[in-house]
Amino acid sequence: MSAGPEIERLIQLLAKLPGLGPRSARRAALALLKKREGLLEPLFAAMRDAAAAIRTCEVCGNLDTMSPCAICRDPRRETGLICAVEDVADLWALERAGVFKGRYHVLGGALSALDGITPERLNVASLIERTKTGVDEVILAMNATVEGQTTAHYLLDALAASGVKITRLAHGVPVGGELDYLDEGTLSAAFKARRAL
Repeated sequence: MSAGPEIERLIQLLAKLPGLGPRSARRAALALLKKREGLLEPLFAAMRDAAAAIRTCEVCGNLDTMSPCAICRDPRRETGLICAVEDVADLWALERAGVFKGRYHVLGGALSALDGITPERLNVASLIERTKTGVDEVILAMNATVEGQTTAHYLLDALAASGVKITRLAHGVPVGGELDYLDEGTLSAAFKARRAL
């Protein structure tokens, strides 16, 4: 490409974002450069401010401008209920849905032998420690992947001695889903998790 090194660096950095390949990164860079005052400069300022202000919550692992985060400080939240998630994105998804009114615990990933992610690299020890202070139930909200299910099984074993009730999210047919479009794994999980009406 005949662009200068600054533009190439911008494209390379944008291409590292999830969902952006080299072509999408080029289009995004071009859009930013064309709208310098209206988009590029405000985005730069917002990113600079976020980098300076955002921190990881010392209690749950969420991202916020203060620690403990707003969720951990909210007195209306059920303190005896913790939902363990793999990543902050999962926490944000549950918050958007508005279905959970307890506290969270972000593990920081999922167990993966291939990627070298062992239990020591995850935020497991602090979850075990949190169960010692008035926690009645831990909900394992892991992704329905091999790594997510491996992590859920590990946590089940790790939390067994705590005496805390351990539950997990149901798996199966999504709301609005049509059976013809579902994969075999989803259908199998739905049959195994069926319940009486």
